Amino acid sequence: MASVAATNPRELSAGYKRFVLVLLVVVYVFNFIDRTILSILLEPIKAEFDLSDTQLGFLSGLAFALFYTILGIPIARWADRGVRRTIIALAVFTWSGMTALTGLAQNFTMLLAARIGVGIGEAGCSPPAHSLLSDYFPPERRATALATYSLGIPIGGGIGYLAGGWLAQWFDWRTAFVVVGLPGLLLAGIVQLTLREPVRGAYDDAPTPGGSAVPLGQVIGFMMSLRSFRHMAMGAALHAFYGYGAGAFNPAFFVRSHGLSTGEIGTWLAGIGFTGGVLGTYLGGFLSDRIAHRDVRWYMWLPALSTAIFLPFAFLLYLWPTPHAALLLALPGTFLGSMYLGPTFAMTQTLVRPEMRALASAILLFIINLVGLGFGPQGVGVLSDLLHPTLGVESLRYALLGTSVVCALWSVLHYTLAARTLAQDLQAKDRDASNV
Repeated sequence: MASVAATNPRELSAGYKRFVLVLLVVVYVFNFIDRTILSILLEPIKAEFDLSDTQLGFLSGLAFALFYTILGIPIARWADRGVRRTIIALAVFTWSGMTALTGLAQNFTMLLAARIGVGIGEAGCSPPAHSLLSDYFPPERRATALATYSLGIPIGGGIGYLAGGWLAQWFDWRTAFVVVGLPGLLLAGIVQLTLREPVRGAYDDAPTPGGSAVPLGQVIGFMMSLRSFRHMAMGAALHAFYGYGAGAFNPAFFVRSHGLSTGEIGTWLAGIGFTGGVLGTYLGGFLSDRIAHRDVRWYMWLPALSTAIFLPFAFLLYLWPTPHAALLLALPGTFLGSMYLGPTFAMTQTLVRPEMRALASAILLFIINLVGLGFGPQGVGVLSDLLHPTLGVESLRYALLGTSVVCALWSVLHYTLAARTLAQDLQAKDRDASNV
């Protein structure tokens, strides 16, 4: 179905565009609250159901990621032809309801089913949101806009840690899921009633009418033909591998190795996300937009450089003997480790024509989340269980450290290689994609 009553974003006020951006940030905040809260609650869930770290990793990773990534493709196809605000509203309603239902789970199978439901709902968030924002903001402001949208990751993650940690400590883990899930049902209505559908491609060469989405195979073939996209996607996926692995198991690490309570560790991790995570995410987009007009390769060089500088802070976080000093030292690492988001999302949107954008975003997120979200927590959990006979309670410490260092180094390599062909690949969308 084609977009209904599409509005030319050039005719909208700057104030309304800021409202759209803020509303979509709030949506993404709720997305990550409901995604992250499980991490802070893993230890009480583990205790109640007598689960292994491998099972916890599956619950945190693959159970969510398989449905999130696979369904993201057909939902993005819908978003490239349909009304994006409606897709986002339905997605928010679905994942929020499934988060609340997680609190009613009576066994591992019910937990698994609820997490699959959350993954199905969240698959409808970012591809249409990326496409909307790319139509509301011109190319030279796109990385900043998408980095601002990505603030939902550290803010939502921080709120999830904070709310989940204290609700579990004051009440129980079930109450935490219900309390954070229900408000999203109201947010879904606000999205549907207030968000306007923009004309596609208004800031690009020419507006694109609804219903003209490019065939799936053609988009995949076109994107995979771009060396810069292949390397950028792999670099981002490796970032996500260690990022989601750490996000899932850092709370458990501080509980096991340092003896902190869920409320205390939730407060610390929330503070780190609200400061280092927010600043790094925003500045990654803002700085790349500012310096890339000199050389477009800075869109890839900035993620490579910030990730390389991150490495020593990974050692400090996991090897420091006292918990509060280690958490303070995690602050600069969190800042540096989040700078890749804005440039990566913006270049994915800019490398393709307007009618490909939601699907392009879904393809990127498929790669990132299948590798990172799917196997990151699972990989850390399996490695921790393998090291446990030798290292005991410290097995999780070294599983997290090894994963972070190896994947960060590998990510730097791919972003550096992506920079080599970025300029020429940016010209490819001006040629007929059907020739690819």
